[in-house]
Amino acid sequence: MWSMRGASSSRRLLFGPISSILALMSYQPTGSLAFTSPVITRTPLFTRTTPTRLFSTMPSICYLLHYDYIPDVLEKRGPYREGHLDLAKKLIAEGTCLSGGPTSLLEAESPKGALFVFTEQEAAEMFLEHDPYVKNGIVTRHSIEKWSVVVQK
Repeated sequence: MWSMRGASSSRRLLFGPISSILALMSYQPTGSLAFTSPVITRTPLFTRTTPTRLFSTMPSICYLLHYDYIPDVLEKRGPYREGHLDLAKKLIAEGTCLSGGPTSLLEAESPKGALFVFTEQEAAEMFLEHDPYVKNGIVTRHSIEKWSVVVQK
């Protein structure tokens, strides 16, 4: 994309947003769309903008681990919570778990379950197999779902 250096301010206003939008929509060679930002390189008469990656993107396929908890989870999770959180933090450090946490109804004070996002199905299964909440009856039901990420920030 090119814009004239020293162009009038009205011309810059007209072409600036268009070139920015085109830079944001540029296709990445990895096969996924990513947000980009123009980097300006000066040449004698023109300014060239080259798209660069601003954010790393989420994988196009993720795996969601859903938990349902016992009604009195807050009272009974105490002895197992540290092991549960340590396991999640280990997988986050390895890069196979992206995030996780409790879920609840809007007006509820107690969580009704949890949701974790994994990059690999095997990581979700390993978490499920080793999670102290599952082993000790805090989780009453669970499921792993494949999630095709179509849009993202």
